Amino acid sequence: MNKVAVVGVHQTRFDEHWDKSLRDLAREASLGAISDAGLDNSDIKSLYVGNMSGGRFVGQEHIAALIADHAGMNPIPAVRCEAACASGALAFREAYLAVASGKYDIVMALGVEKMTDLKTQDVITSLMGAGDQEWEASIGLTFAGLYALMARAHMNKFGTTQEQLALVSVNNHKNAVGSPFAQFPFEITVKDVLASPIIADPLHLLDCSPISDGASAVILVTEKLAKTFAKPAWVLASEQATDTLALHDRKSLVEMLSTKIAAKKAYDEAGIQPKNIDVLEVHDCFSINEILCIEDLGFCEKGKGGAFVEAGKISKNGEIPVNTTGGLKAGGHPVGATGIRQIADLVKMIRGECYNRLSVNNGLALNIGGSGATANINILGRELKV
Repeated sequence: MNKVAVVGVHQTRFDEHWDKSLRDLAREASLGAISDAGLDNSDIKSLYVGNMSGGRFVGQEHIAALIADHAGMNPIPAVRCEAACASGALAFREAYLAVASGKYDIVMALGVEKMTDLKTQDVITSLMGAGDQEWEASIGLTFAGLYALMARAHMNKFGTTQEQLALVSVNNHKNAVGSPFAQFPFEITVKDVLASPIIADPLHLLDCSPISDGASAVILVTEKLAKTFAKPAWVLASEQATDTLALHDRKSLVEMLSTKIAAKKAYDEAGIQPKNIDVLEVHDCFSINEILCIEDLGFCEKGKGGAFVEAGKISKNGEIPVNTTGGLKAGGHPVGATGIRQIADLVKMIRGECYNRLSVNNGLALNIGGSGATANINILGRELKV
C-alpha cells in the first residue's frame, strides 16, 4: 500500500443553519479544503461523501453527484458512503484506500448533514434507522434509550456515577470555548447537567449531543505529492470493524467489540501503542460513549473510565487529552460530517494551527456508527513513523 497524507482541510460552523442548504454547506467545506491545500477544483480526481440520511432529512438522494456538480468538480467519480454516524470516517477510509491503492493521486473526503429542517421527533425517528428496526425501533427505543441501557449497565457493574457522566460534558464544553466552529462554545457545570431534563434515565439533556447542520472536507494525496506540501499530516492507520446492529445480541452492554477490534488493527498498522498517542477525538454522542471509547481504546481498564474522567485525565493538560475542540457534545453533531471534522481537527493540531493551541505529533480519531455496530479508527501523524 502507498503512503497517504492529508494536505487540505476545512469545515463549516456546526450549528442550526436556517439560511443554508445541504449543497451550500457541502460547497463551502469542499471549496475551503481545496483552497487550504492550494489546489484547484480540477485537481481532485475522485470524491467520497459521508452522509447518513439526506433522503430522510432533506428529501435528497444521489448526494455525491449533487455535491460534485455544485462544487464544480464534474465529471469526476463521486460516491456516497453510509455507516450511520460513522459515515464521515467511512468516506475518509474509502478515500484513503483509493489513494493507497494507486488508483488516484488526489481525492476528497467530505461529510455533510442537514438535520434541522425536520421537527425533533422526526429527526429522532430518522436517526433510529441506524438501529435495528424490527427489534429496537418498533418497540419505541431511541438512541438515547439504547445508550441509557449501556450507561445503566456500566453504572450497575462498575459503580460509575451520574456525576462522572456529567464531567464528560463539562470537559467537552470547556474545550469548545473559543472555537469558531462549535455549536455550543461555552462552559457548563456538573450541576447544570444534573439539573437538565432526563431524556432517558440516567442520561440528561446535557449528556446528549445536539441536532446540527454542517459539513467538513479533507484532501488526501500520495506520498510523492505530499512532499511538495509544507505541513502534510500522514495517515498512519485506517481501520474499521463491525458488531451486531441490535444491542440485545451483544455479549456485553459495557463494551464495544467493534472498537476493540478496530483499535487493535489500527495500533498494529501504525506500529503504536495507546501510551504513544498524543490526543484523542472520540464519539461522545452521549456521555457514556466517551467513557466506553476511552476504555475500549485501551487508555484505562474496563470499568475505570468514570474514575479516569473524574481524575481529570482527559483534560487538555491531562494524561490523554480527549475531544479538545468540544467533541460532538459541544462542537455539534451533523452526523455525516462528524468523522471528517474529527480528522480535520487532528490535522490542524498536527500542523499547530488549531485554536486550542495544542501542537501534537499524532492523534487518533474514533467515529462510531449506531450503538457500536460500526467503528472507524484513523491515526494521523506529523511523521510517517511514530
